[in-house]
Amino acid sequence: MAKHTETILRVLGCVAAACLATVRCGHAADMPVAGAMPLKAPPVSQAYDWSGFYVGGHIGYAAGNSDWTANPPQAGLPATAGTLSVFLPLNSFFESGSFLAGVQTGYNYMLSNRVVIGVEADASFPAFPNADGLSMSGSSSFNSAVIGAATLRETALSFGTVRGRVGYAPGSWLFYATGGLAWTYDQQTLTQAASGSSEAPLLWRFGWAAGAGVEVPVAPNWSAKAEYLWTGYPTAGVAYPFLGQRISSDFLLQELRLGLNYRFGPSQTSAIAASPFAPLADIVSLHGQATVVDQGYPSFRSPYAGANSLSGGGQNRETFDATLFAGLRPWQGAEFWANPEIDQGFGLNNTHGVAGFLSAEAYKLGDTYPYARVQRAFLRQTINLGGDTEKVDADINQFAGSRSSDRLVLTVGRFAIVDIFDTNKYANNPKTDFLNWSLVNAGTFDYAGDGWGYTYGAAAEWYQGRWTLRAGAFDLSATPAGGMSPLGYGLDSTFQQFQMVAEIEERHELWGQPGKLKITGFLSRGDAGDFSDAIALAQATGLPADINAVRSYNSRPGISVNLEQQVTATLGVFARAGWADGNIEPWDFTDVDRTISGGISLTGKSWGRPDDTIGVAGVINGISSVHVAFLNAGGLGILIGDGQLTNYGLEKILEAYYSYALTPSTRLSLDYQFVGNPGYNADRGPVNVFAARIHWQS
Repeated sequence: MAKHTETILRVLGCVAAACLATVRCGHAADMPVAGAMPLKAPPVSQAYDWSGFYVGGHIGYAAGNSDWTANPPQAGLPATAGTLSVFLPLNSFFESGSFLAGVQTGYNYMLSNRVVIGVEADASFPAFPNADGLSMSGSSSFNSAVIGAATLRETALSFGTVRGRVGYAPGSWLFYATGGLAWTYDQQTLTQAASGSSEAPLLWRFGWAAGAGVEVPVAPNWSAKAEYLWTGYPTAGVAYPFLGQRISSDFLLQELRLGLNYRFGPSQTSAIAASPFAPLADIVSLHGQATVVDQGYPSFRSPYAGANSLSGGGQNRETFDATLFAGLRPWQGAEFWANPEIDQGFGLNNTHGVAGFLSAEAYKLGDTYPYARVQRAFLRQTINLGGDTEKVDADINQFAGSRSSDRLVLTVGRFAIVDIFDTNKYANNPKTDFLNWSLVNAGTFDYAGDGWGYTYGAAAEWYQGRWTLRAGAFDLSATPAGGMSPLGYGLDSTFQQFQMVAEIEERHELWGQPGKLKITGFLSRGDAGDFSDAIALAQATGLPADINAVRSYNSRPGISVNLEQQVTATLGVFARAGWADGNIEPWDFTDVDRTISGGISLTGKSWGRPDDTIGVAGVINGISSVHVAFLNAGGLGILIGDGQLTNYGLEKILEAYYSYALTPSTRLSLDYQFVGNPGYNADRGPVNVFAARIHWQS
């Protein structure tokens, strides 16, 4: 613990030093040159007023510990004590570690002497657990007089505070101290080594918080802060009745956090102009979004089911995500974007059962409790090459400005391949249009990505006249995601499993209306299984086909065509078709070897609702004959596997949605999907799936 405390204090020292250096640089820049005659007196600037309500978000890193004692209920038996350390190093390929993200809201009141008093409440959520089930957690092994060798683990599922703040605001800075109440919702797990028996009760803890921080305005209505927070919780007892053990423990966390606050009220432009951070107002962009999807289906015909089947009894699931899109212009033509996100929820049947899965808002992994991730962190450089000048509006991950029609765009870092490739105006965003995976993108486009669809890589785009060429190289997951692969959700840290993607785009006008045609190809290289090898092994052993057991270094290519065409100012059509090698297992997307899809998108201008949208589309997915034989032999894919597949049928999906604009920033959608032959199994289904979605974006 001392080591973690020392590390946090060193980081705080560096932050403070950087802040002081910035103040000095800002003051030095304002000093007049010796001998120079000022032309006019400098304008009197208004001091920044910190009064008012605010909301915001934060990210950070934490370390802590828990001192515990195992108290046997039998009198006279010795007690056992120990300490578990709450710290997990960052793993950027699995997006795991003791980092956190959260939200806060509060109110400040500034006195005439620039003393600021206020109150703030916040809630924080840890990263998604790693392969060992650890996130904001620690474990300790011991020998108990009651149960023998055992392991104790404690995980903070969520935590937060309600605190007062007292500070002083010289100039545009606010330096403050803070303290108050703290809470955490934890799960303790006690596992007996000999039997493997485990109990995992949930535990509310209440304690105290204290800390200090600094905050400064960076843009109209926006301020940034750095904060250190200590939270401590007194000893609490937890009984494990099945194992006959009782554990008493305390809990402590230290957090270093960076945050952004949006302050309601006047923008105080003149006060920000006098701040040493005034230039940031021109080079910082901040946007946000939140999306909730509730999706379910009634029971359907299901004479049998397997490990990856859609449950025949009917289900209902919800998903939630909230994202901050924070951008910075470090130099001419460059943009750096980071997208911290809080996610929660599950896809239907834990995102299994249909190759063209039913919600692209549902990831391959989920959790009952909210968790933190940094989905994107990338640098984009635009190099203008001439041609007409195009205006660019501010949007998520996009600065307002202008660019030339002929240009070179380079992107490197962490992002989703489908941010750049296989995009479509009418079917590409599950937050506002179609939900089905194989309508949002070509079902055969087995693009590299972790369990959430993001990867590390680099891409180049060359725009020239009516043509664009795109190419990129990306990191595949550590193993293919099929066959119940435990590491299939994280990226390969060696980059030995990789993917190359290329695309050509042609822009045209048809009957005076704009359209685009794209051809996208990919080649994945790494340890992947051949279906025929898995079938042969199953025949030799009499066991279900196991793709994990036959993986070797292979290549899997694929190609798709993507059309979008505006027909009128309110009506657009789109279509996709694709093929991928059906002999080698898909790697990161879904179990589709052949696909064709198409649909229409109609805005509501003709009935007085120009911001509303109706979409109707259909998709047909298929797989190769050897892929069918693999599933019939009991094999498991990424999303499907009913244990047998004696009656193969093409997966046929129809989707329709209506998106209703509640406000300029908020949309409510109703969605319906009909699925015939889910998982290519004509013995099961059809399935009728209903969803409601609300999306806010600013």
